[in-house]
Amino acid sequence: SITGSFAEGFVVKTGVGNVYKAKSIIVATGASARWLGLENETRLKGKGVSACATCDGFFFKNKLVAVVGGGDAAMEEATFLTKFASKVYVLYRKGKSDLRASQIMQERTFSNSKIELIFDTEVKDVLGKGFVEGVRIFNGKTNEEKVLKVDGLFVAIGHEPNTGFVKGFLDLD
Repeated sequence: SITGSFAEGFVVKTGVGNVYKAKSIIVATGASARWLGLENETRLKGKGVSACATCDGFFFKNKLVAVVGGGDAAMEEATFLTKFASKVYVLYRKGKSDLRASQIMQERTFSNSKIELIFDTEVKDVLGKGFVEGVRIFNGKTNEEKVLKVDGLFVAIGHEPNTGFVKGFLDLD
């Protein structure tokens, strides 16, 4: 069990009777990818939908893929995927001036001929029966909805820390 606070320090008691005192505790539980929350995204995870280009990029050799996101992680995923995919679309729900990626990552992405950025665009659905065959996208600026044919969708919209089990017991920052 853990008791205490940032102001007074913490006491950790283990199940075998050991007691530790600390000024702070690092809860290193990792993180889980954030998802779009689409039904077909869930259904097609591992069948063309992924949150890890380094894990799954090889399976998309000479294929069309899309990456959702506008931060450094999305730009890194897109750049990595160009090693395998014939074309990488980056779908970002805001405009170019709103990209969250660092300047250096933006420059790398914009200068890569295999990457096409599509702004003001949201993924509304993932299409395909047994595997990804495309995504239905909506452009909020033009109010245009269309289908973009892709073989894979990589979601790079952030991560949530796996600390839910300590909420209410510890102050988290």
